[in-house]
Amino acid sequence: MTVGKTIAILGSTGSIGTQTLEVVRNNPELQVAALAAGTNVERMEAQIREFHPAVAGMWTKEAARDLQARVRDLNVRVVSGMEGLLEIAALPEYQVLVTAIVGMIGIRPTIAAIEAGKDIALANKETLVTAGHLIMPLAGKKGVSILPVDSEHSAIFQSLNGESGNRVEKIILTASGGPFRGMNREELKHVRVEDALKHPNWSMGRKITVDSATMVNKGLEVMEAKWLFHVDLDRIQVVVHPQSIVHSAVQFEDGAVIAQLGLPDMKLPIQYALFYPKRRPMNGRRADLTELGSLTFEKPDPDTFTGLKMAYEAARQGGSMPTVFNAANEKAVALFLERKLSFPQIPELIGEAMEHHKVIPEPDLERILETEAETYEYIAGRISR
Repeated sequence: MTVGKTIAILGSTGSIGTQTLEVVRNNPELQVAALAAGTNVERMEAQIREFHPAVAGMWTKEAARDLQARVRDLNVRVVSGMEGLLEIAALPEYQVLVTAIVGMIGIRPTIAAIEAGKDIALANKETLVTAGHLIMPLAGKKGVSILPVDSEHSAIFQSLNGESGNRVEKIILTASGGPFRGMNREELKHVRVEDALKHPNWSMGRKITVDSATMVNKGLEVMEAKWLFHVDLDRIQVVVHPQSIVHSAVQFEDGAVIAQLGLPDMKLPIQYALFYPKRRPMNGRRADLTELGSLTFEKPDPDTFTGLKMAYEAARQGGSMPTVFNAANEKAVALFLERKLSFPQIPELIGEAMEHHKVIPEPDLERILETEAETYEYIAGRISR
């Protein structure tokens, strides 16, 4: 018999959040204590009416007021802003916090949830990219689990299962290569927003889809893997795998490579994190190796997709530099989506922000958030020239 579990979701109206609720819909043992989102009031209202959380949060006060009016017939408390996220994080009614919120606003609620003894189903890369040196020791101190939801990190996590005490020689982090795999720098000058949003295998949010196209997303995953699995950067290898069937792998010191394979479907790693260490039945298509025929692997092209190379450099410098890398990318991608920046200018702007910054070793949370704000300010000034 499976014991019931109660969860809270930050970012419930986004891609990961809605797929998490689909997992809940298919597993009656899961209950939802709280939901939080940005400004999508209509979708949040529908989620509240279906899943009956005790608390719902919206990022802006205006959205919270709108939501409160819509659900006044229901027994749900509506909160807003960072205060609302922190309140949800500390609620006693749930066991696992799904951090599917986008951006560095996820850091403080994650820390609050860990302080409250909650396990974290982590889908917010920025948390470990910018504050891994704070998050992982705190999780260890509080005895809580950080359960990866990203397909690649879940694959590594699954491949390490049962291998405690065996030395990892290398982590093999797979990448689809995105929609522009094989293009050169000259060709990238002509790509449009619509082109960048056409991922060949995955259906994701706009920002992460662009990150996949630049391969910055893979760089962020390298930084995340460093903290999650306690490995040096030199032991994390990025391999381009266009079919997105091998989600990642681990090579051990005896040369054995253990990988996790499956069709591209985020519900699998979400469900695995929520029920870990148990596996649960899940409907859907299965990977048939005879139908797939062949799986191919290539080296990435760091000279064309310079975001990946810069991510390694930011991680090697450490301290506050990963925050600069992440914040500069967030702003650059937003400008690209607004058609104010060309596709090749995304990594160029990241590089300029990194060159401008003087690294702060071991920054505390306040300094991390200050660095983010300073990076935003630098880019705003750079663009307005």
